Amino acid sequence: MESDRDLNTMPQEPESSLAEKVARLEKRLDDVLLLLTDTYRYGKLRELLEAGKFREADLETTRVMVEITGKPDQEAITPEDMKRFPCNALMVIDQLWQKYSNDRFGFSVQLSIYQDLGGTMDTIRSQDNKYLRSTSEKVGWRVDNKLIEYDDFDFSLNAAVGAFPGNWWNSPYGAKMANFFLARLIACEI
Repeated sequence: MESDRDLNTMPQEPESSLAEKVARLEKRLDDVLLLLTDTYRYGKLRELLEAGKFREADLETTRVMVEITGKPDQEAITPEDMKRFPCNALMVIDQLWQKYSNDRFGFSVQLSIYQDLGGTMDTIRSQDNKYLRSTSEKVGWRVDNKLIEYDDFDFSLNAAVGAFPGNWWNSPYGAKMANFFLARLIACEI
C-alpha cells in the first residue's frame, strides 16, 4: 500500500504537456524511420529541407540521385539509367520534399501536375512534349514559352506548387530524359 501512496504523491504532469511530449517524440521517430534505410545518404537533404534551404536541398537532391546511379555526374546519366532507378530512393526523396514543403514540392506533386494537364503513359511513350511544356509553365520553370535560368528560380515556399526538385530535370537528354523519368515515377507509383 505504501507504494500506492508514493504514486499518488508524485507530481503529475498536465495531460497537455504529456500529449505534447508524445507528439514531439512521434514526430522525431517518424523523421528517424523515414531515413532509417539510408541515414547517411538522406540526412543532409532532410536537414536542408527542414531549414527551408530549398536551393541547397535541390542541389543536394541531384547529388544524391547521381550518387545512387553510380555515375560521375548528372550529365552522364542516361534515359536507360532511369529505367533502373530504385523506387525506394524516389519515395524517400519525394516524402522528404513533401513533408518539409507542406506538400507543395516533390516528384509526386510534379507527376500529379503533369497528369492533371493531360499527360499520360501514352503521351510519355509517344514523346508528346506539349504536356511537358505545360507542366514546366505550371511549376514556374518556363515563362512566356522560355525556360528561365536556374538562378532565377524562387527558392522559397512562395514558389509555384511543384517547382522542386527542379535541378534534377536539367539533362543533356532534354525531354527524352524527362519522359523516361516520368515513366519511372509512374512505374514506382510515386
